[in-house]
Amino acid sequence: MRDFALFRLPDGSAWIGEGPFEACEQAPTDGAAFYWNDFELSEKRPWRCPARLIQLRGDEVAAVTGALDLPRPRVCWTQPETEWVKMGFRRIRRDVRAGRLGKMVPVATASGQLLEGAWQRLVEPVLAAPEGFWCYGRVQDEAGFLGATPELLFRSDGGEVTTMALAGTAKPGHDVEFLEDLKEIEEHELVVAYLMERLEQLGQVEKSARGTLAAGGLTHFQTHVRLSMDYPADPTSLVPWLHPTPAVGCLPRTEEWLAVLREYRARLRAPGFFGAPFGFIQGGICHMVVAIRGLGWQGAEGMLPSGCGIVGGSAFDHEWRELQIKRQAVLEMLNLDGGA
Repeated sequence: MRDFALFRLPDGSAWIGEGPFEACEQAPTDGAAFYWNDFELSEKRPWRCPARLIQLRGDEVAAVTGALDLPRPRVCWTQPETEWVKMGFRRIRRDVRAGRLGKMVPVATASGQLLEGAWQRLVEPVLAAPEGFWCYGRVQDEAGFLGATPELLFRSDGGEVTTMALAGTAKPGHDVEFLEDLKEIEEHELVVAYLMERLEQLGQVEKSARGTLAAGGLTHFQTHVRLSMDYPADPTSLVPWLHPTPAVGCLPRTEEWLAVLREYRARLRAPGFFGAPFGFIQGGICHMVVAIRGLGWQGAEGMLPSGCGIVGGSAFDHEWRELQIKRQAVLEMLNLDGGA
């Protein structure tokens, strides 16, 4: 299979859609469709109805995709250039400390060269990711991307919408200190405030107390947010209403600062899928996630991105280490050797 998309819920329910796909502007009122777009939401027909939809059980993954018939990939990774990342960090922190900017999330991307094997084989470990992750992927011919993300952009069912703020990352082995880390708390609460402000314009909003989520060897702050509307939510409209949140974008979310963010992403070679919405709808229930914790490829070239939130209390050495830890977590999840 060389033209397909996949989506898996945290409970293990999974679907694979086989192309060719019919592109649509709006989500279907019945049936099922996948949603994918780039970070800029430049695709105007982001919903894709598959020619064939298969709901999977765990033991069916290899049979459907043919993944086990392919050799495991072996990749040589090259880390991002430190100086480009450091330059972006200094400029962003300068704007934050001057009060012009609240937060921005630059992305650093390791580049990989496929030495042997096939990228498509990575479908197998993605769909076998631990419970608690949403898995996503899109493969077409010699290009694709996939991953397992802990971050939900939203789930909508009628007039009920749930979302989350997932921001702030603990240093490995420092979970206790993390709970009182003012920089990480600030980074998280900026995302919470953004979600509350956006959603309160649509209906009644409730939020949970700030908690933590352990996901794939990393611990993050997490706050659940629930929206109740007097009318059915429109997933197509909700995507640009919420994306990009400050967890992957910038605050304030003005066109001026979004242009700066685009410049940094381009300079640091962030692939278009990273941080973008990816979703699946069936029976009127839509799950839309934030495509992080993944990698992409074009031919033999691989792209392994990671992002970090910069606020006033950020320190470069800490952020650089966080970027490396996030990339390593993806490699471990995918059973890939080598550091990035």
